Amino acid sequence: MLRQPNVTHLAATRIVAETQPGTLLLEDDERGLLLDFRTLILCCGARELLLPFPGWTLPGVTGAGGLQALIKYGLDVHGQRTVIAGSGPLLLASAATARQAGARVSHVLEQAAWGDVAGFGAGLWRWPSKLAQAAKLVTAAYRPDAHVVEAFGDKRLERVRIRQGDREFEVDCDRLACGFGLVPNIVLPSHLGCRVDNGAVAVDAHQRTSRDGVFAAGECTGVGGSELAMVEGEIAGLAATGQAAQLAALVARRTHWQAFADAVRERFAIREPIRRLARADTLLCRCEDVRFDAVAQAPGWTAAKLQSRCGMGACQGRVCGAAAQALFGWTPPVPRTPLVPARVGTLMLDGTASCDGG
Repeated sequence: MLRQPNVTHLAATRIVAETQPGTLLLEDDERGLLLDFRTLILCCGARELLLPFPGWTLPGVTGAGGLQALIKYGLDVHGQRTVIAGSGPLLLASAATARQAGARVSHVLEQAAWGDVAGFGAGLWRWPSKLAQAAKLVTAAYRPDAHVVEAFGDKRLERVRIRQGDREFEVDCDRLACGFGLVPNIVLPSHLGCRVDNGAVAVDAHQRTSRDGVFAAGECTGVGGSELAMVEGEIAGLAATGQAAQLAALVARRTHWQAFADAVRERFAIREPIRRLARADTLLCRCEDVRFDAVAQAPGWTAAKLQSRCGMGACQGRVCGAAAQALFGWTPPVPRTPLVPARVGTLMLDGTASCDGG
């Protein structure tokens, strides 16, 4: 597709802001530029949900998906004692990636109850490819109704305490990969004025958002896996180019994979004990060293920021904001421009130094 004469591919390019309706301010490694659009398809993906627990900021502790990404980019884990923990099918994929890279994966800890995991497995006959995938990935290390209570170490991770059912025990390890599923990336859609429902971009049957001319597909409309994301992308592409007559078969495929996404969401929902792991001195915002007890009584995100600088560090609330929403039910922070760090020269393309004042 990228070789088509009417396609321009802008690699390593970030959207900084919408400077006026229908104009995006972009930046790559060398320059800033303005891009006008009449129709826009958003495929913003998702990021990993990291929930705080004692020791989660130790070197050697990452997200489950984060460990996968690090290995793919060359991290050497050969021979390292590794524990994978959290919730959802991503744990098994992360464990498989670690094993293939030579890691010694001793435990894969799924916080969901045995009954939920068994119920999910019993329903996989409706998605044969997923059933086959699960059969390959599940090993004796997989343990439902289990989670990491605390990570220990001096200068880096040395061991973890695990709770499985009613008992607790400790395991020595070099790496802990802990993630609790994914959350949709809605910063750009929110900035563009697209309606958000239950933490995801709201779309109609043709993937149209609430803003005219803007479509959305994939994980930003709700986490559902690659198959659902792909078919949503096809629907959005056809609808955006006026080819709605070809959508019937694709809509049926979307319904099929949406049912899988719904099953994952229902069976692997975060249980209450996970929300209570953080202690008073556990960091919630690791960028600004904000402790859990500094914000636990705040009525919402804005008050927490004013009291503690929570979410004002390098990640701009992308990590602690999602955690706070899961733990406290706070409404996510409203996106401010620039949406990503940008050079002054790029910002001045709009004729201002800071777009909307920060």
